[in-house]
Amino acid sequence: MSYQVFARKYRPKTFADVLGQEHVVRTLRNAIAQDRLAHAYLFVGPRGTGKTSTARIFAKALNCPGGPSIDFDPEDPICKEIAEGNSLDVMEIDGASNNGVDQVRDLRESVKYAPAKSRYKIYYIDEVHMLSTAAFNALLKTLEEPPPHVKFIFATTEANKILPTIISRCQRFDLRRIPLGIIAKHLLHIAQLEGVDLDEKAAFAIGKGADGGMRDAQSMLDQLVAFCGNKIREQDVLDVFGFTGMETVVQLAQQLLESDTVGALQQVHDTSEAGKDLGKLLSDLIQHFRTLLVSQADPETGAEDLAPEIVERVAAQCQMATTEQLLRVVDGLAEVDARMRWTTNKRLHLELGMIQAVQHLNEVSLSDVIEALDNGPGGPVPKVPTRPAQVASTRVTATTPEPVEKAPPVTPTAMVTPVDPPTTTPASSPASSPASALTLAPKAEKLAEPTPAVTAKAKAEVAPAPPVESSQTGAEIDLAQFWPDFLNAVQERRALIVDWLKVGSALGFQRGTIKVGFPSTEAHARDSLNRDNQKKFLESLASELVGFSVKLELVVDASLQPPLASEMGFDLLDIPPAKPVEKPAAAPAVAEEPPAQVAPALAPTVPSADENSAESKEEFENDPLIKAAIQKFSLKLAARA
Repeated sequence: MSYQVFARKYRPKTFADVLGQEHVVRTLRNAIAQDRLAHAYLFVGPRGTGKTSTARIFAKALNCPGGPSIDFDPEDPICKEIAEGNSLDVMEIDGASNNGVDQVRDLRESVKYAPAKSRYKIYYIDEVHMLSTAAFNALLKTLEEPPPHVKFIFATTEANKILPTIISRCQRFDLRRIPLGIIAKHLLHIAQLEGVDLDEKAAFAIGKGADGGMRDAQSMLDQLVAFCGNKIREQDVLDVFGFTGMETVVQLAQQLLESDTVGALQQVHDTSEAGKDLGKLLSDLIQHFRTLLVSQADPETGAEDLAPEIVERVAAQCQMATTEQLLRVVDGLAEVDARMRWTTNKRLHLELGMIQAVQHLNEVSLSDVIEALDNGPGGPVPKVPTRPAQVASTRVTATTPEPVEKAPPVTPTAMVTPVDPPTTTPASSPASSPASALTLAPKAEKLAEPTPAVTAKAKAEVAPAPPVESSQTGAEIDLAQFWPDFLNAVQERRALIVDWLKVGSALGFQRGTIKVGFPSTEAHARDSLNRDNQKKFLESLASELVGFSVKLELVVDASLQPPLASEMGFDLLDIPPAKPVEKPAAAPAVAEEPPAQVAPALAPTVPSADENSAESKEEFENDPLIKAAIQKFSLKLAARA
């Protein structure tokens, strides 16, 4: 007898021999046992998953002596004829070569005749999606209402190309890719029957290369026996078919997770020099990261298609990255895979993908920071300090002050100094500024120093921030002292970036990282400082000031209020300052005596509250600086409530 390849020699003969398709086998067996047989069946699945074999087994069960029967004898003459394709009552038609309407018309004529010696006349059409539209339409009526003795079985790898009217007239069975473990176990069984020493790792390598197809795996084993003889090892499989070993893929993933960029690039170089398919390497790497994601959710499911020696390494790698990081890596590698399909220089794109994957794994998202702060040993996250100079927006208000003693006239230079927030001034404190004033925030390095009185008041009302302790190093940083020193140091060494830094605030220090916040309106400053060269300079300078290594985290915080507008940018200071208008001295207030005891002669000399308010308002409106601001910004004066 001539030699038979493994794919034909070990083809399934009974329902029990079908591997990896339990859902199909169970349905067909129950249909035969309950006598619920349909007139048309459609088997859909990838190549080598058992569509033709299942159809032949089903035909044997229908036409076996005494059938339909589940437990038929595969050695019966009728069953052997069906298995060899010689039965007159089971006709196998190749849809690719018999796809015209004329062949379908001949089929319609032949279905009228009864079977020769079996119970049913079975038509099996392989690759049925290759039939033309006219052929499908010619088959519709016969397929919907065939004679009682006719059964149709269709098989295809592309069900989307079949007309919906054909699919609706059939019972559809989707055959799945066979799991890797089942393929490897069956290959070891075949090798044992053939007297071949097949290594378990080699069996898994063959199954992985077969991609879920049992016929492909058996054909590869047949080829390896011809190449290696009776002893097959994993390296033989890799050399013959150009596959990348699972150990190589796991090692490459390990290097990426450990941020070993040099090692990953060296692995790509070695694979390319060995003549291996880089596209296959990338596909295997994506599949491995997919396995890590599945193993994080369900370790048992993730280990189904893994070799025993790989399971422990996968379990360890699952703990080296978060799900979000792995998803970013898979997305990046998928983009590289799409580019590699259309480029000639595959190695270049794969190397860029390795570098990008390391960067994705080193990225820290906002959710990671929040989780680290919540679970850290430092206890609750310290509250973010706010700067006194951060005010909601620029406002021009006209108020009616209480009749109190007036402060000395304030020059325009003093009027542009930062103003305390409204919440820090007690309601009972006397006003120390004019009745109406324009408050504008300047650039600190270009404006004159504030008056001593204003500076003393600001220092008195703004308490220094308490020192923050790092939960990682145990060191303390006084942010109230550190931030001005840091700004001065940046001013001395790199004055061009200090303006960007001054709109930020030191929000806190924890775990060796100083958090610097920027208002939403100053996101451009944060982006400019977050560049690699600028950030490295700032971190080295901060480490030099505090005496140990620290990092800077530059964030945009919507809770921070934007800085006030500056006069320097609008040419308002070019207007000459107005001369202060002399006013009559206010009469001393009578503290304890009732109004009835005030002498009538003193009444005309004390200005009333309305007169004082009107005089202050008129002086404020006539100020040249105020007039320029009103004209420049189209402001309207509003009385303070």
